[in-house]
Amino acid sequence: MQGHKFTVSVHLSGTLAANQLGSFLLPFAATLIAVSAVAQNNSDATLTVGTVVDPDGYLSAKPIGDSGAPVQFDKTDWDGALFTGVPSVDNIRVAKDTAVAWALDFDGAAGTAAQNVSIIFTFVEG
Repeated sequence: MQGHKFTVSVHLSGTLAANQLGSFLLPFAATLIAVSAVAQNNSDATLTVGTVVDPDGYLSAKPIGDSGAPVQFDKTDWDGALFTGVPSVDNIRVAKDTAVAWALDFDGAAGTAAQNVSIIFTFVEG
């Protein structure tokens, strides 16, 4: 894949006591090639990724990595309604001025709360 790669990083410090949400605006078209997520403890946290209109439009709720060992979500994991490509072949094309959104369920289904969570979105221009 040609083009300049860039990342968007999120870090949530401490032991989480509530779900967390965030979004960021892409000022130019880009392709989402991966999302990495991890908690520093053995948590039950799950992550969704999409847009502000459809918060799980790219990735439905999936468990994040535990005990400092990140998991990576990529074209083999895209399963949301906004993903129009071929599963396991295509990455997610994100149009200019799209607000990419993420949501972290801090304890999954009332399990162990996540601590010190890091989420990294990797894009390539175009």
